[in-house]
Amino acid sequence: MSDENADTVQTEEVEQILEDNASEPASTAAGQEFPAADLENLTPGQSSEQPRPAADMNLDVILDVPVTISVEIGRTQIPIRQLLQYHQGSVIELDRRIGEPLDVLVNGTLIAHGEVVMVDEQFGIRLTDVVSPSERVKKLK
Repeated sequence: MSDENADTVQTEEVEQILEDNASEPASTAAGQEFPAADLENLTPGQSSEQPRPAADMNLDVILDVPVTISVEIGRTQIPIRQLLQYHQGSVIELDRRIGEPLDVLVNGTLIAHGEVVMVDEQFGIRLTDVVSPSERVKKLK
């Protein structure tokens, strides 16, 4: 599916959701009600209501969206001069010590810490600490 088609499908899904909710009044954070038609007057990023509890959300829409999970064992910063001197067998020193937990990232966002394990001749990560959703939101601000 091309990006243009994906945008069209997403737009149609949003329009359908707006139509489905048009008969229901929406509420503000203060608890005041106003017609759902006023939702069209909101600016991008502006919310008309407080976030709904997870139990109320229909997550089926996003459950099949692919994400990239990566594991970071450490970082370092070096000048390009040093980078150009690397060759096969070179060792790059990272900012982590042996035994420190690794960072587990989803689409570049830290979601957990873990440790390396072996699973049937393959590497895996055992999650030792999961970052709470509220902490992830705080880091976005």
